[in-house]
Amino acid sequence: MQPIEQAIQLKTELDNLRPLTKEQEAIIMQKFRLDWNYNSNNLEGNSLTYGETKALLLHGITAQGKPLKDHFEITGHDEAIKWVEDLVKRDHPLTENFIRELHTLLLKSPYEVKAITPDGQPTTRRIAVGQYKTAPNHVKTKTGEIFRFATPEETPAKMHDLIQWYRKKNEELDVNPILLAAEFHYRFIRIHPFDDGNGRTVRILMNFILMKFNYPPVIIKTEDKDNYFFALQQADAGTIEPFINYIATNLVRSLEIMIAGAKGESIEEPDDIDKEIALLEQRLKTNGNKLEITRTEKVLIELYDDSITRLWNKFLQACGKFDRFYLKVDSKLYVNHFQRSTQPNALAEMRDKINADVEMMLLEYTYDGFNRSGFNQFQHKSIIQIDLPLTHGYSVSVVSDDYLLNKLYGEQLSESEISSIANLISRNHKDYIDHRVRDEN
Repeated sequence: MQPIEQAIQLKTELDNLRPLTKEQEAIIMQKFRLDWNYNSNNLEGNSLTYGETKALLLHGITAQGKPLKDHFEITGHDEAIKWVEDLVKRDHPLTENFIRELHTLLLKSPYEVKAITPDGQPTTRRIAVGQYKTAPNHVKTKTGEIFRFATPEETPAKMHDLIQWYRKKNEELDVNPILLAAEFHYRFIRIHPFDDGNGRTVRILMNFILMKFNYPPVIIKTEDKDNYFFALQQADAGTIEPFINYIATNLVRSLEIMIAGAKGESIEEPDDIDKEIALLEQRLKTNGNKLEITRTEKVLIELYDDSITRLWNKFLQACGKFDRFYLKVDSKLYVNHFQRSTQPNALAEMRDKINADVEMMLLEYTYDGFNRSGFNQFQHKSIIQIDLPLTHGYSVSVVSDDYLLNKLYGEQLSESEISSIANLISRNHKDYIDHRVRDEN
């Protein structure tokens, strides 16, 4: 079944379970609100973890060492969600004034950001809130090309046209709320009407539209941001269907959660226990500093059995996506520079090499011989290095990239950290092939 059809079918099932009790609705909406606040802000670079976000919103606990601005982003976003939930109940119309008020709630007050002048000089730019942009906000893509949004002069007219388009579609008797919300999201992003905060604003607007039709909000998870942005890029190239299906797929997940809650079942997702543990850790931070653990054989074996095993499997999965482009591939797992395995059971074989003296582990995937005619043959390597000094903890780095993650001994890698590393490996390799193809052409 296609995701739109599945979502419509689940919506019918949900409607048959309505009305929900106040307690059911409160539990479900709290989960959505926490997930929404964390993920939408984290997508835009906010540094607060899920546990820190929940601690801030439910208990007023601030995260030590995190920027004050990141805390304001979370609380402002939470206020905006609550405001929108209230407007949905009052059947408030979608207007330009409403959009500008929403933007003001999100960003709170003007602030300065670093910017580059047209001639490439560093400067600062003042971000206005609740006002359409006064300067171009085009972006430079990874290929060096400029991707252009609406100019400041075009923005008022284009926003007027967007609202008129929405009103006309919204009044159609056979309107499909999923199509309407997803296309509104894309059209808004193509205008990029504000200096900053466009992504957070439009995700709330998209959910405002869905919620007016009694759908639950769509939560774009931060660990899935590559797929989210890729779907938007496909729409930029003229094919919007993948983006609509992407939104519908995520809506299906929200509907399944809401149906489970309406039936009195658990609405926990597989990673919710990880989030609860993260919240516990955040609470414990207010009760003294964590004792540092030194490198021992027991600590390293625990790290290997948990984090390295999961990282290795995710690494092979990410790297294997590119096997089709090469004549020969090979993977190696190192424990110190002189011990390695290329066997299918590399994890089990190298576990026997772990002892208190191990200072480094390396995950390596080698590609040899690009298998497309007309190209000079080239080789590529994807490498993750884990450094294991005696004290203070360990670090994980992606070789040939600026990525560096520091962890204390006794702390395992989270699923989101492992996914981020794997996505970075895939993105770097894809960009490398793109670069070689452009050179050859």
